[in-house]
Amino acid sequence: MYMEVRFDANCVAPYRMLYLTRKAEFAASHYYHNPDFTPEENRRIFGKCNNPNGHGHNYMLEVTVKGEVDPRSGFVVDLKQLKEVMHREVLDAMDHRFLNKEVPEFLHSVPTTENIAIAIWQRLKGKLQNAQLHRVRVYETPDLFVDFYGEE
Repeated sequence: MYMEVRFDANCVAPYRMLYLTRKAEFAASHYYHNPDFTPEENRRIFGKCNNPNGHGHNYMLEVTVKGEVDPRSGFVVDLKQLKEVMHREVLDAMDHRFLNKEVPEFLHSVPTTENIAIAIWQRLKGKLQNAQLHRVRVYETPDLFVDFYGEE
């Protein structure tokens, strides 16, 4: 059975603000160390994560944007642009890197999952057209993640 479907720009009017999430994975190593702490404090607070040789994770990143549906395209954001921005700003900079030594944000701050989420937000903020950054979610492990919604 064939049914003709016609596009009606008004059909999206009641659902104009939508949230779209794109996922990406990156692998990185890090260790937890605060130079302002004594060696004993670092070991007590960070435990085995204070090993200067580091340890690695396969991070899962979710970037959620919000915006109105473009009545002509039906999209909230140009998906190709979102993917390119995520690659350029995050994956190219953090994938297969030792975060403490190779990513500028972590040369002087502890690369916790919390700080990674904030750094990713700062890298992505203002880089997208026609959509607003809503949330950055970073999974360090399948059962541990951080959500950052900006400076609310």
